[in-house]
Amino acid sequence: MDFRKILLTLFIIFMATQYKVAASENIIIPDNFPEKYDKTYVEQIMPLYKAVSKDPVVMVALDMMKDTSGDYSRNAIMGSNLSQRPMKVEFRNLSEINMDYSNFDALGWKKGKNLFIYINAKHKDAPPQALAALLSHEALHQDETNSIAEETYAWTMEAVVWSEILRSYPDCEKDIHPLVKRENNLKKMFDKGNQTNKYIKKEIKINPGYKGLPQTSPGFEDL
Repeated sequence: MDFRKILLTLFIIFMATQYKVAASENIIIPDNFPEKYDKTYVEQIMPLYKAVSKDPVVMVALDMMKDTSGDYSRNAIMGSNLSQRPMKVEFRNLSEINMDYSNFDALGWKKGKNLFIYINAKHKDAPPQALAALLSHEALHQDETNSIAEETYAWTMEAVVWSEILRSYPDCEKDIHPLVKRENNLKKMFDKGNQTNKYIKKEIKINPGYKGLPQTSPGFEDL
């Protein structure tokens, strides 16, 4: 290897190191992160989740999905989905996509061969525990079709994951964030139905956002 190639290699290594340091210095750990998720831990998980999101709160939410029923959804987000590519998770003003979506908490979207999960920007400061439950739901939407059965399954998954996360973080249930309110409402319906989808399904059928949906969709034929 000649001297110029050695210098170029050293320069590339130097710049990569500088980029890593810069990225590390820009990490801000919100007060609502559990103690485990300090700056050092977040830095360690960043390489694993960087293809999905650049936002630390999304990375922490994904990490929390491990060892819960949401691990299936986590794997789907990481690439084990119909597209065989990592999903992209972003906070967005959903009204910019369509005014009808302005009050949605999140939205699954397919663009070409790529899958996206757009979370309403108002939830950017939500506890990562609540985002973990929400992502467990949204990762189940992997194509252009939807149905009452699919939403019933997704809402139930969200309620199950929230219930499981609260076993580790019980105080999170008292948080006043709007997304936590959503999760608590889902859990109440799930518990009222004795850990079944009975009341969740009833709520979905009268939800105006799902008006006109077919009863079933591919992969979700059972109500």
